[in-house]
Order: sequence, then structure tokens, then C-alpha cells
Amino acid sequence: MTLPFLRIPPFPGHRAAPLAQAGETRPVDGTALADRLRQARVGGTFWAAVSAMPEGRRVLVSVSNPAAAQAVARHMRNLDLMEKAAALGRIPGLDGLPRLPAPSDPWHLCAQADRVIADAEDEILLVAALCGCSVEPVGAGRFATLADPQRLEETVAAELSRWTYSDPFGRGRIAPAQAVDLLADWRRLIDANRPVAAIYGIARWKRITADNLLWDGSMPVRHDRAAREVPQASQALAWITRSDARTLAELETRGVRIGEIEDGMIRSTGLGANCVPPLSIVVDAKGPHFDPAQASDLEIILETATIPETTILRARKLRERLVSGGISKYGQDSQRALPEDGPPRSNGRKLVLVTGQVGDDRSVLCGGGGLDNLELLRRARGHEPDAHIVFKPHPDVEAGHRKGHVPDARALEFADEIDRTSSIASLLDRVDAVHVLTSLAGFEALMRGREVVTHGVPFYAGWGLTRDLGAVPARRTRRRSLDELVAATLLLYPRYLDPVTRLPCDAETLVDRISGGQANVRSALIRWREFQGRMNRAFGWLTGR
Repeated sequence: MTLPFLRIPPFPGHRAAPLAQAGETRPVDGTALADRLRQARVGGTFWAAVSAMPEGRRVLVSVSNPAAAQAVARHMRNLDLMEKAAALGRIPGLDGLPRLPAPSDPWHLCAQADRVIADAEDEILLVAALCGCSVEPVGAGRFATLADPQRLEETVAAELSRWTYSDPFGRGRIAPAQAVDLLADWRRLIDANRPVAAIYGIARWKRITADNLLWDGSMPVRHDRAAREVPQASQALAWITRSDARTLAELETRGVRIGEIEDGMIRSTGLGANCVPPLSIVVDAKGPHFDPAQASDLEIILETATIPETTILRARKLRERLVSGGISKYGQDSQRALPEDGPPRSNGRKLVLVTGQVGDDRSVLCGGGGLDNLELLRRARGHEPDAHIVFKPHPDVEAGHRKGHVPDARALEFADEIDRTSSIASLLDRVDAVHVLTSLAGFEALMRGREVVTHGVPFYAGWGLTRDLGAVPARRTRRRSLDELVAATLLLYPRYLDPVTRLPCDAETLVDRISGGQANVRSALIRWREFQGRMNRAFGWLTGR
């Protein structure tokens, strides 16, 4: 069976149709596609394990099928290259050669080789030619033309145009160049995961989605590996709040660098506290984005990156879509009222939202300046003495699973009302300003053009877009536009998963699924956690907590 040169990596459990199907597409520009393939380093089994050529061996030998082995072996013996070659997998007749695991990433191998010999049906010849190797096709086949280096672009055009390509996320036919770009996104994700020797603290109910965003292309995700098994000076990732502190300490004594995993900013259509698995995560090698004690990867992007205009335009369109669709971290508010349909302002007073947070959440502990929800309310009233203040408790606290409850009587000492029923999106549509510690609601308010006052140090403070009352680090010197902030936060930093195909995707695809009602996840565990939360809330109300 002939495989297309461009195909989807075998992400665990993915449910997508093939990227390429039999059938010719319109003529393509072989030169432009060759350049695109070289830059992206995709095609063939690019996701496979990275292997090293043995020292002193610069000739790579491969066969695409057992029937071709005899001819390739005979060709090799005639060339007298046995002392200079290595075989990709076992090749009958060439058992004396050092053997590399098959499959391996052909782009990495060909970058180490000077010469590649294979049967003319082996796609590694095309990779080798694109990498600048001398190639020797043996016999007849679709890559026999590569014997003439001048025919590389012609061969690229012929191979890529003999297939038709479909967007795996259901957007219809795409051009070969678009297929290459999609594979390039997956290549970058897989390459980022390759150095990770172990992952800690991801609950089993999260792995069904998180694993496809952490897969290294060749091995199952290595969860909760014993510290002694992790190579010294390697890299590990951890969901810190769910990881064993002793294991992490042992890893650090071995010189293992520990990056952090957290929920993304467009997470799911349900609460993590109810065990709804995330459809977006962030992976930060420097530390959590909510801890101002050190610069996270997100902060470094915001401080140093030159963000292309095309990405800023994407960010603006995404922002407008999130706002118009009422989409926030935990899904879409399909029943929200438009701003003009909401309750009237109270006697024309400024309407201010104060967002409660989980009391022991790490973002509050790291960036909240030692303040709690009640103190946030008190300070907000101090800065907004004439405003109508609405207090919105955090949904995880309201669900009965987390700390941070403020008794109504205490909250109403500073707030005019407590809103437990409106979604955060609908409230942000109504208000004039938002006061936060570190809440993501402040970022969502910025996207809606609202005034945002930060009493802690969230990731979006210090870039010229917020009124900052917390101790923002002096290292945040860059002034950013709103859409640059959105681009960094929602496009450049997180990883997203399509709940339909279980393939990594872009932010726009996940928003499509949420808008279309295709991101809803239900399970017995989720239903149990929702019931448990109702019981916790009922107990709290009965006991006055």
C-alpha cells in the first residue's frame, strides 16, 4: 500500500480522517513546496524517534518493503560501502550493518548523512534530496527521478499533486501548502515534547485530553516516573499542585529541570473542579505565568517578542469572536443578554464587578499580594466609593469544592449585590470596570474594552493596559496593545485540542467546537462531582459557612 508523503502523526486515539486521499489535485509549484517542506521539516515519519547515525557512518540505507531488500543489498555490496553505512531497520542481506530503529525521524537522520541509498519507492529519498544529500534510487518507483538532482522540484510537485487534501477539522479541501503548514504546527509541538523525560501530577481524568498535547511522537507519555529513573540534567513537567513534593525535590537534587503545566485560558465547557478534562493547557519551562517572582515564558513573549502583523490580526478576530459569542474560560454563555438588554444601571452610578477567587489557588498565593476576597472587596469599595459594586464568587468555590467563601453578610458590607447566577461573560458585558486580584476575568474584561484594576500581579498587569495597584515587577517594561496581549496569551502560549478529532489544533478550531456545541463532555465522574458539589454547598448554607 502506497502511503502519501504528507500524513497525520499517529496521535494517541485520534479520530480524524486521513489528511491525504487518492486523487490528483491541481498543478502545484514544486519549487515553493520544496522550500516549504525544507523549512517545516515535515513529510514521511517526521514524528518518529530521533536517532543518531553511528560515528564515522555517513551513508544511510533503507528499504520501503521486504521485496526490495535483495536489490538494495546487492547494490550496496557492489559499491563496497559496508564500512561507511548504517541501515534503517533490519535489511536482509545487510545484517552486518549497524542498525537504526525504524521508524526514525528521517529528517534528523538525513541531516547527519551525506548519501542515502534506498529502493525507488522509499519516501526517505525525497527527504534526503530535500536535505541536500546525494541520493541513489534502486530500481523503478515514484522517486526514481531523484537520481537526477535537477528534477527534485519536479518530483516534489508530482508526489504532492497525486493526492487530494482535506482539512482534518472539517473545513473542506485544502491545498498541499496548507497541509504542510498544518503538519509544521504538529512538528513544533512534538519537537517541544521530545526532551521531556517524565510528567507528574496529571490526574487520569485529565490525561484523555492532555496526553495528545504532551506526546513526543514515538513513546507513550511517561507519567509519574520514579525520580531515580529520570536521567540527570534532563527535563520534566509537573502539574505542581497535584505532584508529590518529595519526588519533585528528588528530581531537583538530580539536576532535573521542572517545567509547569496549567490549564489554558480557553479551557473547556465545564469546571475543572467537576473533573471536566481540559481542552487547552499551557506548558511553561520557566515557571507559572501567574507567579511574578520570576519571568515566565508568557512574560518573556510579552517583553521581548516581535509579534507579526498577521498574528495580531488573528488575535483581533479571535478576540471579537470570543466577545460576541460570550465565550470564556469555562465555555459559552448561550443565554446571556446583550448589554442593552441587561438590568439598568443603579441611578446612573458606575457599575463595578469584583471577582472572587479560590482562596488557596496558586495564582492567589503567588500573585495576590496576601489579599483575600473580603479584603479585595474592601479595597475596591475604597477606590470606588460611589460605585454600584457587584461581587461574583468564584464558580469553583460556589461548586463547593474549593476555599474562598465569603459570607453574604460580610460581602454586602462593601458590595451592593452578590451575583451567583450570571455568567462572567454577561457580567463583563454590563459593567464599566472590574477589580481583581489575579483573576482571568481581568483579561476577559480587557478584551471587552473595560477598565481593569489589578490589586495583585496577574500576567496581564504591567503592559500599559491596566491600572495596577499591586507590586508589578520592574522588568515588565514593554508597552503592548490589547491585540498583542491577546496574541501572546491565546495564540503563542497555549496548546489546544480539538474535542472531535482529538488532534492538537489552533484556538480558532476549539472556539468553533465550543460555539457549535461540540465541546461538551459528560461522564459518570463529572456527574458525581456535580452532585458532591451540591451537597457541599447545601451543607455550607445549613451551617452558615
